[in-house]
Amino acid sequence: MNEQIRQDLASIGPDLTNITRLFGLPDPDWDKGGPFSYGMEEVDGKLCCVFCHDAEKAERSAPLPPATGDERVDALHRRRTCRRLCRQTLYDLCRALTDQHPAWGSLTGIRPTRLIWEQLEAGKSLEEAEATLIRDFDVTPDKASLLRETVAVQQTLPLPGDQWADVYIGIPFCTTRCAYCSFSSGELGNGKLVEPYLQALFRDMENASALLRETGRSLRALYVGGGTPTSLNEEQLHRFLDKVMTMFPEAVEYTVEAGRPDTITPGKLRAILGSGVGRISINPQTMNDRTLQVIGRAHTAQQTIEAYAMAREAGVPHINMDVIAGLPGETEVDFTRTMEAAKALHPESLTVHALAIKRSTRLHLENAPLPDPAAAAAMTAMGRETAAAMGLQPYYLYRQKNMAGGQENVGYALPGHACLYNVDIMEENTHIIACGAGGISKRIYPDEGHIGRAPNVSNIEYYIERVDEMMTRRRKIFEDGAT
Repeated sequence: MNEQIRQDLASIGPDLTNITRLFGLPDPDWDKGGPFSYGMEEVDGKLCCVFCHDAEKAERSAPLPPATGDERVDALHRRRTCRRLCRQTLYDLCRALTDQHPAWGSLTGIRPTRLIWEQLEAGKSLEEAEATLIRDFDVTPDKASLLRETVAVQQTLPLPGDQWADVYIGIPFCTTRCAYCSFSSGELGNGKLVEPYLQALFRDMENASALLRETGRSLRALYVGGGTPTSLNEEQLHRFLDKVMTMFPEAVEYTVEAGRPDTITPGKLRAILGSGVGRISINPQTMNDRTLQVIGRAHTAQQTIEAYAMAREAGVPHINMDVIAGLPGETEVDFTRTMEAAKALHPESLTVHALAIKRSTRLHLENAPLPDPAAAAAMTAMGRETAAAMGLQPYYLYRQKNMAGGQENVGYALPGHACLYNVDIMEENTHIIACGAGGISKRIYPDEGHIGRAPNVSNIEYYIERVDEMMTRRRKIFEDGAT
């Protein structure tokens, strides 16, 4: 390999290991050689790649990306082409070695919808893009059609652009911590940190509001997440939402997570509706009480039913429900019970997550196993079938590492009820101004395929102490584009 190619592939080891893990193969040591070897050369305007394992060999080639005239952008596009070609070639070899066919083919990234959008930008139809995923990436027809349906819904939504920005505001408190949770949140406890946090957050919001005005961008979607925002008491929630609407009026869409059914009261619903919020999320995750106890959620399935009735009576126009397929100890029968409850509660949108076990979670610390891949696949398929029976369409999709059965997370919604923020955050096509502990502000550079990021510290006490630093860090990426 020439020196340019060596530089392009200098950090590709983790990408290659993700491919071998698709097939259950031991992690290779790419720096020291081993059972796999590979090479790449530039020949007649093409990159040619070969991977070997004993007597087995796989080869692929790809055209070099066209020059743009910008050396930095050209180098970025070339490096991406090299990495994608290596992943595809290694995938071909592992497929031949194991005779396995992962449902998502060679795709290991978080956002497989991007491949559909790439094809559309190249002038192909949705049907042609779907066929390309099946042919070039070995994605199964079922998953390829799911992507096509998702992007078809996204095409009907208001277009993002440089003139827009979303705002995310984090309330990092929960009544208890779920066993699968990796988000930046702390248990509410005696609530002693809430007031100091809100004071720091209000300053952060004022700064973010000024930044939005100064950059001349319009507010597209505002999302209040967590944690559990409704873990605030009624007075605190009312005061917080008043501040939100004062600082960030006239968004196209407002969402407040009300994830824990046991934190919802009529007074909190009045505060939410009175502020102009039209979308909330009440998330049971499962409708099986035994599982709720196992995963550390301090509520029952009946409380979820009561919370939905309370929200309907209050007149909430859009309720989202989150569920998780593959929770510890659950069978397909258990998940069927959750899906039947979803039908009975009629949420306007339903998000079906496949369990992912992350390092910072209690499930990881307890070495909890992921469910059988076949069971996980059956549950996510059941989620798709249930959504279709309810008239819901897929509108955003993403994947994570260490997911049950190598499946995916899908948001489904009734026509006209897709959440803009969910699409924006997953497709990374809209600037994000983030306030609060654990939030990440993002500036999008669409022509370069580059994103500038300014993460806030996750620890609540550190955030309170260092909020000025967070504001400066965020302002920097929007004022001069520094990463």
